[in-house]
Amino acid sequence: MRPLHIALAALVAAVWGVNFVVIELGLAHFPPLLFSALRFLVAALPAVFLVGRPTVAWKWIVGVGLVLGVAKFGLLFIGMDRGMPAGLSSLVLQVQAVFTALFAAVALSERPGRTRVLGMGVALAGIGVAAVDEGAGGPVLAFVLVILAAACWGVSNVITRKAAPPDSLNFMVWVSTVPVLPLIGLSLLVEGWDRDTAALAALDWTGAGTIVYVAWISTVFGFGAWGFLLRHHPASSVAPFTLLVPVFGMSSAALFLGESIGPLRWCAAALLVGGVALTSLGGNRRPATAPPVPAPEKAGV
Repeated sequence: MRPLHIALAALVAAVWGVNFVVIELGLAHFPPLLFSALRFLVAALPAVFLVGRPTVAWKWIVGVGLVLGVAKFGLLFIGMDRGMPAGLSSLVLQVQAVFTALFAAVALSERPGRTRVLGMGVALAGIGVAAVDEGAGGPVLAFVLVILAAACWGVSNVITRKAAPPDSLNFMVWVSTVPVLPLIGLSLLVEGWDRDTAALAALDWTGAGTIVYVAWISTVFGFGAWGFLLRHHPASSVAPFTLLVPVFGMSSAALFLGESIGPLRWCAAALLVGGVALTSLGGNRRPATAPPVPAPEKAGV
């Protein structure tokens, strides 16, 4: 990856790390599914009228919108609302790097080489150390919901790579239109009309600020830049950068939420950064010499 692209990936990781703190603040104002719906509504409007027509087929927009917007963020917000703290959530969600590599190997034939596998192992060891430091006293269901959210993120990474949108901002804005109605419907069904209307009636500047951050900064900028990186590099090269998210997530949680960072947490951060460096330098495994076969997308797989 080019140095500028590495810097962009690190910036997105910082934005997403701080995003966990902002989500926790927002969940104090809104029910989780309503909060997620508002996130995508504000991300889509008025930008959808400014970015032009979609640059990829609707099947990709709808696919990413449902998997990323409804499933991934719905599960994440519910998990955090049910007791997963911001720091631990930022750690657990990074299992998505493993899901992405596995799904990319199946769908895109991107098989990581030994150095990249080693790097992912080192980074995952860092997540394990941080998880031990954080403790496992939280609700089991909330933990499982965030793991499922990580799997959905891995699927959306691969779909985005297959879509290869030529304009990442255009793509993310149109993707943001898809989850709004499903999430509002689910919110009314699960959270109820009274809870939703009460949250909207009590909207203040803090609540509005959390929506702006998660919509324009984390969603439009973050996923627009992420889609750009996925379009120019293999998913298994880009995804490991999200292992930096817990470094920023833990730091911002310590600064704004008072979460402590002990020696084990710093050790985890060092392992994460080292693992990301190895996965960035490593290449994909070269297939053994064999008669040529069609690429999956050309073979209609």
